[in-house]
Amino acid sequence: MKEKLYNLIHQRGAALTQAEEALASGDQAAYDAAMEKITNLNREIQQIQALVAEQDRRMMEAPAPTGSELEDMAAERVSALMRGDSVTFDAAEVRRALSNQTTVATGTIVQPTGTGSTIHDPLGNVVPSIVDRVRVMDMTGMGAFQEPYVITELDAKGGKVEETAGTARTASTDPTFGVAEIKPYELSVTTFVDRNISRLSPASYYDKIYGMAMRTMRRKLADLIVNGDDPSTPVFYGITNAKNKAAASIYAEAALGSAIDVNTLDSLYFAYGSDEAMGAGARLLLTKANLKALGQLRGTNEKRRLLEIAPDPTNPNSGTIRDGGVVLPYDLVKAVGDDKILYGDPFNYELGLFGPYTIRLDESVKAVERMVAILGDAFVGGNLIVDKGFVVGTIGGGD
Repeated sequence: MKEKLYNLIHQRGAALTQAEEALASGDQAAYDAAMEKITNLNREIQQIQALVAEQDRRMMEAPAPTGSELEDMAAERVSALMRGDSVTFDAAEVRRALSNQTTVATGTIVQPTGTGSTIHDPLGNVVPSIVDRVRVMDMTGMGAFQEPYVITELDAKGGKVEETAGTARTASTDPTFGVAEIKPYELSVTTFVDRNISRLSPASYYDKIYGMAMRTMRRKLADLIVNGDDPSTPVFYGITNAKNKAAASIYAEAALGSAIDVNTLDSLYFAYGSDEAMGAGARLLLTKANLKALGQLRGTNEKRRLLEIAPDPTNPNSGTIRDGGVVLPYDLVKAVGDDKILYGDPFNYELGLFGPYTIRLDESVKAVERMVAILGDAFVGGNLIVDKGFVVGTIGGGD
């Protein structure tokens, strides 16, 4: 089903190009034929997408191995790692890990007592929740992925009956489209653990290695999702530099003035969405310093805060900000930087996994420190797939 879906999406992209070329050359018949093909493809794509989404939902809900099955799997993988071999996690397993913040992000792996090798994670050892919220797609085996999206819709015309009767009607403004491309980018992750971890039971040893490898990957992905890999010539497009194949920006922009003030959230809130809608599912992505600055805003009564900030008791880097009657969810993301605040629906961003995630151990990198290096490699990609799917607010540009 996924292979068929990919083929249909590529066909739609080709038909979209044909429609654009026909429109530019004035060939109305070719344009109409291409648009009819796109309409039919969209109908078929939506049906298959619904089926794939249900398959993915069932896959994500499938219980992870437990008991003897988990012990056998862990022992097999641990043996491979200790031999110096690499272990691969397929895209489905990585997707499950990326959306399983409780077990992977918090590092609450219980170690057996009495071994003298418990390794405690540092305070706040979590990764930004943005990784959990974006759309994740399995693109294994593909060289690239193209997501068409609407920029402007068809514009209807009207007129008085007595004036339009017997006359040629004014042509509607044609819709415009864009294509967001997601290309594979090589992601390398490195983290270290004390070699005394080998004293743990195979299941605990495996859990620790797996958890650290996944957390490191998630941290890097959080940075890439925000900023991409290269501001000038990106392969992995982040929210702040997302562009389509025509090199046009997919994100919107908002000037937030020289510093955070009482108008900051209004500027972001009203910049997101259309002229007729506020936009649903949006969240703020900001740094801890900027969240503190928002919390320090005071009104005429200098003792009363203008905004009510309520951290999520189950997730230390998320919460809500109440601004009068408006409640804005937020996630703390260090990669955003103190000069920006982002606002949008994370599901407007698509993260692609172009194959398995491979990890291996190397004791030679920090042999003197008695540390074991956990080395991971994967091919990933990303881009915004909805026009103006995020507002990038800039602080420090003046009023």
